[in-house]
Amino acid sequence: QVQLAESGGGLVQAGGSLRLSCGASGLTSTTYAMGWFRQSPGKEREFVASINWSGGSTYDADSVKGRFIISRDTAKNTVYVQMNSLKPEDTAVYYCAANPAYYRGQILYTETGYAYWGQGAQVTVSS
Repeated sequence: QVQLAESGGGLVQAGGSLRLSCGASGLTSTTYAMGWFRQSPGKEREFVASINWSGGSTYDADSVKGRFIISRDTAKNTVYVQMNSLKPEDTAVYYCAANPAYYRGQILYTETGYAYWGQGAQVTVSS
C-alpha cells in the first residue's frame, strides 16, 4: 500500500521560507515521479513542481520558478520543496503526489498519472 505523508507546513511572513517534506512508503516501481500541487480556497488545485525520481530532472510552474526548489533524497524516499521568498498568494494546502508509472517525456504538470496523494499540508503566508 502506497502512503505519502507531508510535513513542514505552517505560518510564515511574506518574504520568508519554508520547506515541505513528503515521505513515501510502499512504492515498488523503479520508474516513478513525484509532484507537488497546491490548492487555495475557492480555486482549482494547481501544479507546483515535479521531479523524476531516477534521473532527478525537475519542472517548475512559472508562478514559483526561481523561488521554489524541488529535490529528493532517494535513501530516505523523501521529496522536498524548498519555498523561498514566499508571497501571500502562495497560501494554500500543498499536496505531494506520486506517479508510479512515469515514462520519459511524460507531462507531469497535470494531475493525470498521479495515482497517489498525500493528505496535504497547510502553508499560510501573512503580509
